[in-house]
Amino acid sequence: MDIRKLLLATTALLGTTALANAAAVHPSKITQAQSKAVCINPSPSHIDLSKLVVGFSQSESNANPFRAGETKSVRDAAASFHVKHLIYTNAHSDEARQVADVESMINQGAQALVIAPLDATGLQPAFAQAAAKHIPIITLDRHTAGTMCTDYLSFMGSNFYFKQGEIDAKELAKATGGHAKIAEIQGAYGNSVEVARTKGFAAGLKAYPGMKIVTEQTGNWFTTDAEKVMSQILLAHPDVNAVYAQADTMAFGVMTALRDAGKKPGQVKIVSIDGTKQGVQDIVSGWIYADDETNPRFGPLAFYELQNWFDGKPVPQHVVLTDHLYTKANAAAALKNNIPF
Repeated sequence: MDIRKLLLATTALLGTTALANAAAVHPSKITQAQSKAVCINPSPSHIDLSKLVVGFSQSESNANPFRAGETKSVRDAAASFHVKHLIYTNAHSDEARQVADVESMINQGAQALVIAPLDATGLQPAFAQAAAKHIPIITLDRHTAGTMCTDYLSFMGSNFYFKQGEIDAKELAKATGGHAKIAEIQGAYGNSVEVARTKGFAAGLKAYPGMKIVTEQTGNWFTTDAEKVMSQILLAHPDVNAVYAQADTMAFGVMTALRDAGKKPGQVKIVSIDGTKQGVQDIVSGWIYADDETNPRFGPLAFYELQNWFDGKPVPQHVVLTDHLYTKANAAAALKNNIPF
């Protein structure tokens, strides 16, 4: 769905209310696709969420705009669904802490859980405790090891491979006329999103023989790390004319390094992923060529499917959210209409 269609759909649903009130949006409006494979509660209680305690485990600091948007969406949706009590925790990028957080929420009486996993593995002890008490779990944004319908009901996220990595390769080819020496700034190694975005970008570049990755470095999803590695890259590869940043937080660090090196907006073409408000503003200012949104508005979907679980209705095991590609053609309009998070 493009920006214009999104605005039309949003206007039809909410009148003049901005998309920022994501909790009011019906899940179908933000769902691109869902799996045919489902999980169904064998013993539905038909209990309403307004009578339940729900836990939400956030994996990273809300200083990250994506995480802030995700947290807000879950909190807003909990209020919209009149959840009896929402227990919120933040692991601040500590895997052991996230496991302890989930176990603590279970001990506090959580009857359902929404988890944004930090890594692809590590949550098994917490899953086991939840399963022993028949506590349903929805996972967000990052795939994690586990058995569907046993450890967790559903994974909700973006199409990290095709919709992001491959699309960014295509946009960078447009920006450079198909000839580029690329620095790829990757997320934390081993993370499922990093792996998908790396593979997707590599696959997308196969159509453009003049596009070459000259270096790949991790920015660990952090602005300061990305700034440091980009400064080093410019010293080792001064002819780099394109950057693929796997997240806006890292693109911001890349831009700082470029400014410090005396580069002007657009001199080195940048494509990024997340679609934050600041990232879209950087398209308008000329620093970023294209920014593929990672939709953080999971809240309505997560609570909608939790209610379906308690009602004995099928819950899709995999849900892909609708994302939006921001470019020079639509960035200013998107900011004016308060669409980016």
